[in-house]
Amino acid sequence: MARPGKCLRINEMIQLALRMYHVPKVIQVMLDDYFGGFHMRFSTNDYTTNWINLEVEIAMGCTISLILFVVAMEVILKAAEGSAGPFNLDGGCSMPPLKTLIADTTGICSKEDETRWI
Repeated sequence: MARPGKCLRINEMIQLALRMYHVPKVIQVMLDDYFGGFHMRFSTNDYTTNWINLEVEIAMGCTISLILFVVAMEVILKAAEGSAGPFNLDGGCSMPPLKTLIADTTGICSKEDETRWI
């Protein structure tokens, strides 16, 4: 899982999210195989390199990558959600401490230290 003293890599976070949301193992393996199958090589008129395995964590333009990113972000948001209470508005209304839209996350807290922690 996480390397000692290091942050989770994106693919490790995605695997954690897939387990947390009970995605079947066969789908997890299929996704690992898909993202592990990106290769490239370079060619000129005189020379062609060997195939190189690319470490792809999020594939640009790939629909499933966007979904997986959102699922992984949801895990992060759920973990931070309990650390701060809702932001109280006038008229007895309140807002949750975290609002997100795809890759944009906004923290709204009543106290500065809660905002910094999130």
